[in-house]
Amino acid sequence: MDLKSLSRDELEREVARLRGLQADAQTGGMPGDALRAHARYRALFEAIDDGFCIIGFMDGPHGPLSDYVHVEANTGYERHTGIADIVGKRLREIEPANADVWLDIYGGVLRTGQPVRFEQEFKAVGRVIEVSATRIEPESLCQVAVLFRDVTARKQAEAALRESESRARDNVQRVQLAMAAGAIIGTWFWDVPSDRFTVDEGFAAAFGLDPEKGHTGLSLADVTETVHPDDRKPLVSAIRDALSKGGAYAHQFRTRRADGKYYWLEANGRVERGPDGKTLKFPGVVIDIEGRRAVEAERDRALAALRGLNDTLEQRVEERTAALMQTEAALRQAQKMEAVGQLTGGLAHDFNNILAGVSGSLDLMKTRLAQGRTDEIDRYLAGAQGAVKRAAALTQRLLAFSRRQTLDPKASDINRIVAGMQELISRSVGPGVAVETVAAGGLWMAFVDVGQLENALLNLCINARDAMPDGGRLTIETGNRWLDERAAAQRGVSPGQYVSLCVSDTGAGMSPEIVARAFDPFFTTKPIGQGTGLGLSMVYGFAGQSGGAVRIYSEVGKGTMVCIYLPRHAAGQQDEEPPLENDAVPMSAAQDTILVVDDEPLVRMVAVDMLEELGYVVLEAGDGPSALRILEARPEISLLVTDVGLPNGMNGRQLADVVRGKRPDLNVLFITGYAENAVLNHGHLERGMQVVTKPFTAETLARRVKDLIGGEA
Repeated sequence: MDLKSLSRDELEREVARLRGLQADAQTGGMPGDALRAHARYRALFEAIDDGFCIIGFMDGPHGPLSDYVHVEANTGYERHTGIADIVGKRLREIEPANADVWLDIYGGVLRTGQPVRFEQEFKAVGRVIEVSATRIEPESLCQVAVLFRDVTARKQAEAALRESESRARDNVQRVQLAMAAGAIIGTWFWDVPSDRFTVDEGFAAAFGLDPEKGHTGLSLADVTETVHPDDRKPLVSAIRDALSKGGAYAHQFRTRRADGKYYWLEANGRVERGPDGKTLKFPGVVIDIEGRRAVEAERDRALAALRGLNDTLEQRVEERTAALMQTEAALRQAQKMEAVGQLTGGLAHDFNNILAGVSGSLDLMKTRLAQGRTDEIDRYLAGAQGAVKRAAALTQRLLAFSRRQTLDPKASDINRIVAGMQELISRSVGPGVAVETVAAGGLWMAFVDVGQLENALLNLCINARDAMPDGGRLTIETGNRWLDERAAAQRGVSPGQYVSLCVSDTGAGMSPEIVARAFDPFFTTKPIGQGTGLGLSMVYGFAGQSGGAVRIYSEVGKGTMVCIYLPRHAAGQQDEEPPLENDAVPMSAAQDTILVVDDEPLVRMVAVDMLEELGYVVLEAGDGPSALRILEARPEISLLVTDVGLPNGMNGRQLADVVRGKRPDLNVLFITGYAENAVLNHGHLERGMQVVTKPFTAETLARRVKDLIGGEA
């Protein structure tokens, strides 16, 4: 794994994971594990650009846990605080006057285990830092992990923006006061290409013009007709000069009003051009300067303020927009960090339980084999396999809401899937909930991953059960739906034919505010520790990845209905029956040759051993270039089994494309984790290609290989 390619969130989670692995290895694992964990832990420590440290609480003169010492820190600590050699220093040494503030915040994290994220002034160094803090388990360690960055520059920029906006408001108020006092008596807008002036009533009165013509449009000649003869030529010259140069314009002249008298005016405007440099428009205002010659200085200051406002208005708007976008991005990052913090504890607990089950089972198997007590091996083997399946299921739930799980869609009968799950659903929701199914006759086929659809249906039923703590009725209904343009737009899909699968309950219902957030990752209305907020997110991601959508219909006090809409599969009405898990593992009837390509030695070894046990001749390679050399030298190879994520410039899909360009008849079995799903075109593979998702069993691998070598695609 390339540490530099990890995001800040991924680095934070990886450091926490390796910290736990290091602690486990030091307390009960092998020394080699501890050394490797420590080395990777230190590498990650230094890979994080932000400041990172581990603090350990300690008793002091002020009472129990009244101080803490910096146990570990990366080089980013000094970059973001200016404090060197922080390891070993106590809080009350570096910031005694403000120590109680930090102790209260981090002490709360230590006591409650709840991560926090906040901004705080680090008075000892005169900086503002953005901090996220998480307790290091177990609580008895009395340690907290702190990730932070210096945001002083951002805070200063925000303060400068507020000051700039205040100045802008002051300038606008000056203009408004000037108009209220009668200084600005009219406005104009000149569409230069069409020579069309539109003016307000004040402008028309100042020039002695007909207000109606001012609304419909005047020419430049019409406007200058009432200008004093001595001022007309200089005015036209000033206008031409402004048009040739562009930008701000100001000129003083006299105009004849309706009473026949001339009055002094000053015109102020701005010539605006298009991207090609062509003059487009010339807006401006006219100011009554009659009787104000004695106050020229005040007038000049007001005009300068107005020009400055005109010149910098667009720039101020751009700067403010940019600042708002940065603030919004920071808010999204804060929400993301909060969500990750909420989820980390539960995931760590689940995965630690899974790892404990796998590790314990393997240790006991090793002990029993050494003792010759093989009769108990099956029990431990089943326990380890069960733990692996739980880990895979948890990973799939996480990947589903991000639409990164690899789908294996087939033409499927939704009614048959629902009927097959009815007993499981009834057991899951309990005796207090009556389960009813309404299967539509003549239901269309859907092209969908059966396992993922079953998982989504079970999630919806469990959510419905939780909405009816005192019991109720749960209804599962299927149907054919024609979605026109309006209905499709409401659901975010294309118009057409869809198969619907709806789960409704008679529970408390949801308010519109909760419905609007129900599909957000990590959002949950359940108490802390009773839900991760991934259930509906998984359903949403799975439906979207399958080309469909999911929608919630709910009313407070009357219940909720959640409907999944899946595109109709019109290319045949035969669904593919999954292979029976109890069938014997298919053995090779001939000495077929298979090439296994995987950069992970352990995964490659397991796959090779599985296939050799089935009677195949197996070759192996660690990357794409070496696999190509073997394929060119061994034309008898019947099947390519390759991981998608491969090093050295060629992934598994690219390897398959190159090989099938020369050997179109060579079948390919892809082995994938999650992120490579895009390379596989979201499960839409060419004929002669199949995919198996890690982790996989020997039975699954054997059947996929048998299908492909037997010519099935």
